[in-house]
Amino acid sequence: MTTTVVLADDEALLRKALAALLPLEGEITVLAEAGDGAEAAQATLEHRPDVLVIDLEMPGVDGLGAVTEIRKELPGQAILMLTRHARPGVLRKALKLGVQGFVSKSAEPAHIATVIASLHAGRRWIDPEVSALAVVDDCPLTDREIDVLRATRDGYSVADIAGRLHLAEGTVRNYLSNAMQKTQTRTRHEAARYAREHDWL
Repeated sequence: MTTTVVLADDEALLRKALAALLPLEGEITVLAEAGDGAEAAQATLEHRPDVLVIDLEMPGVDGLGAVTEIRKELPGQAILMLTRHARPGVLRKALKLGVQGFVSKSAEPAHIATVIASLHAGRRWIDPEVSALAVVDDCPLTDREIDVLRATRDGYSVADIAGRLHLAEGTVRNYLSNAMQKTQTRTRHEAARYAREHDWL
């Protein structure tokens, strides 16, 4: 039984290699490729693959943003997330969004093909090295504080963040203030940098 996939990764070399190698490792047909999250969401909604294979970190709309969009239209879409640095908060968020599989980007194509087949069969898969990272969680920030710091890191103003996250500007300032206290930093940009360096974002 052939499994159809959409491949989304901003690293063209890796994406092209996977597109060429996966069909050799199993009965896999690559329907489309995407270079960022917006393209990934569009391709998935258009082609409706059995499994979406998506990189977590991409420019513009990242993997989580793409999955959020896809879930609105296709709540049952099987999703395999490729990750290089699986941060605990990000993994928790992805699990909440219903991502069924996590594999390290350094995994062999044969392993990725096996996981794709597992997900297509309705099972879940989290690579041991990824799940080990998810368990070690020393982050004092709440999910919302992480959201506003992530938006700060991307260069958005308080007003922009409020609009993007559907929050009042005062609420955003409160979250930023809490995050600055917890990270013992003076500005929201320093807080975002600190959180990023500690793999909390």
